[in-house]
Amino acid sequence: MTVENQTVVAVFVLTGLTERPELQVPLFLVFFTIYLITMVGNLGLIALIWKDPHLHTPMYLFLGSLAFADACASSSVTPKMLVNFLSKDHRTFLVECFTQFYFFGSSATTECFLLSVMAYDRYVAICNPLLYPVMMSNSLCMKFIHVSYIVGFLHSAIHVGLLVRLNFCKSNIIHYFYCEILQLFKISCTDPTMNVLLVLIFSALIQGLTFMTIIVSYFSVLLAILKTKSERGRRKAFSTCSAHLLSVSLFYGTLFLMYVRPGSGSGEDKDRMYSLFYTIIIPFLNPFIYSLRNKEVTAALRRKMK
Repeated sequence: MTVENQTVVAVFVLTGLTERPELQVPLFLVFFTIYLITMVGNLGLIALIWKDPHLHTPMYLFLGSLAFADACASSSVTPKMLVNFLSKDHRTFLVECFTQFYFFGSSATTECFLLSVMAYDRYVAICNPLLYPVMMSNSLCMKFIHVSYIVGFLHSAIHVGLLVRLNFCKSNIIHYFYCEILQLFKISCTDPTMNVLLVLIFSALIQGLTFMTIIVSYFSVLLAILKTKSERGRRKAFSTCSAHLLSVSLFYGTLFLMYVRPGSGSGEDKDRMYSLFYTIIIPFLNPFIYSLRNKEVTAALRRKMK
């Protein structure tokens, strides 16, 4: 057998969203604006919930935690992408690449669990309103939040730990706008079968478990709403739940297409589009979906502005 000398790659090159030079500046302006609004919206929502005592309830504590996860997810991906739009040097070091994936993976996993406990919170509030203070106290709410973040950090750490065992010598070019784990597997000269299998298993378990929790919670909420005689009560409940379901459907839909679908049915362009949704678009939309449709948040904002 002939053994070929192979150089282990320590620096990657991110090709970004497009390689067309005439689109770099317009895309920079678009995504810079989106990132700016994302950070102002999410961090502003966190500050508003923290400052206003009327919002120190489980529903808004969950919402503030979700806003923080969204801000972290966006910040782990967007700044590097913005720099690459204006720079000719698209290099990123191995450690930097793993760090980027770690923080994004932690934020995305945490968001899955936060969305599920938020659905449970709405179920208790609508289906058992008299028992709500007992079944969903602030202390229990904080335990749910802590567990969500701990699981997110551990889940991402497992995948990064398994990435360390891989050597990258096929190529140093990543045809993506961030260090996405499936793209790293493609350029590995070490067999990544175990890594791919664990990504599929963990993704199916985490996304499947949390998504089923959301579906069961909202099915129960729907039944409770249909039994309500008050038309005003129905409208209020539908308004509260529809915003949550819109965010959930966009977030889970693109995650399922990327990590839980059987095989690789779509091309790289579609994969990049799916990734744009859960890395950039969803963190941008969530503050608007949850806050602009919420009377208590808008009332709190008016009080603080006065």
